Amino acid sequence: MSDLHDIRRRFPGIATGSAFGTGRDWARFDGPAGTQVVDVAIEAAAEWQRSGNNANSHGAFAAAAACDALVDRTSAVMGRLLGVDPTGMVFGPSTTANMMALTRAIGRSLGPDDEIVCTTLDHDSNVAPWLLLAADTGATVRMAEFDSATGRLRVDAVTSLIGPSTRWVAVTGSSNAVGTVPDVAAITLAAHEAGARVVVDGVHLTPHRPVDVAAIGCDVFTTSSYKWYGPHAGIMWVQPDLLDDLEAYKVRPAPERGPGRLQYGTPSWEALAGIEAAADFLLDVGLDAIAASEAERFARLIGGLHAIDGVRVVGPQDVADRAPTLMFEVAGQTPVAVSERLAADGVAVWDGHNYAVEAMGPLGLDAEAGAVRAGISIYTTDHDVDRLLAAVIDLAAT
Repeated sequence: MSDLHDIRRRFPGIATGSAFGTGRDWARFDGPAGTQVVDVAIEAAAEWQRSGNNANSHGAFAAAAACDALVDRTSAVMGRLLGVDPTGMVFGPSTTANMMALTRAIGRSLGPDDEIVCTTLDHDSNVAPWLLLAADTGATVRMAEFDSATGRLRVDAVTSLIGPSTRWVAVTGSSNAVGTVPDVAAITLAAHEAGARVVVDGVHLTPHRPVDVAAIGCDVFTTSSYKWYGPHAGIMWVQPDLLDDLEAYKVRPAPERGPGRLQYGTPSWEALAGIEAAADFLLDVGLDAIAASEAERFARLIGGLHAIDGVRVVGPQDVADRAPTLMFEVAGQTPVAVSERLAADGVAVWDGHNYAVEAMGPLGLDAEAGAVRAGISIYTTDHDVDRLLAAVIDLAAT
């Protein structure tokens, strides 16, 4: 079943009159930066805070045991969602924070003779931490270029940079700017054959299609629950043996083994409760059903934009092998002016580089101004798409 329009009732934040306190029913295309929260995740976080179980881990009393059980349950459901061993699940405030912790630990074992391969398609959370690591260690970062005409990252663009000095390869699972999905399994295989490890940024991939990290084969996979209808938090899976081997920066009482080595301080228990509920929601609805529904809305969106004179869709021009996210320009209008005009019509989009800072130049965009970004989420309807298209038609005619 690809029609999930009724799913909107599960999201209190998009109920008529609730969004932004304006009394307006908004068409929300801002999901790539953060989605609305599903009812069960809201309720789970609130219930945890009402329960009396707020405490800390590894205590002798009931609330402490409840915290330990929550970590185990949330790790387990994340393991099912991602297809991995749950003992490698690290919880933090965001993917950027998790990547900073990871690369700082990795940097303790790197030196001037070592190389890291990143890509120009990635969100900066999978680029800047490696650049900082390189500045501290003398290691070299080599940037794999995506095809500027298609917005796609060829496997050989990455693998051609992998050599005997490569220690890590960092690649996106799906572009948060234009949605394209590289063949990360093939990239991982080539990296492993050369003796390198792989980090896959799965933040924009996880909400939109089934993920099987075991099939990808990567060593680290990141995701953020606020991109898939949960609370603001980041989840990073690290292959358990690697997790134990990393020379983590940590306080002395922190565990010597397991995820606690990379978790700085007490986790947000209410966030973990919300993560558990949001992940269960995705599994219950089914990522295949979500992908099919979103694909229909996305085809309507990109086809409609192509039909408007004066509108340029940036990057790939079709819907193949991508998450349902695109960027576009309107002739004679700055991206910020377009987003402001759409907001006046009750349509929420983003403008700018959206943290994909290396991608703007190859896409023919200004480094700061970028373009307008619109993304389809599980609650996007045909009516929402038609509202966006009507607003763009009016704007392009001015």
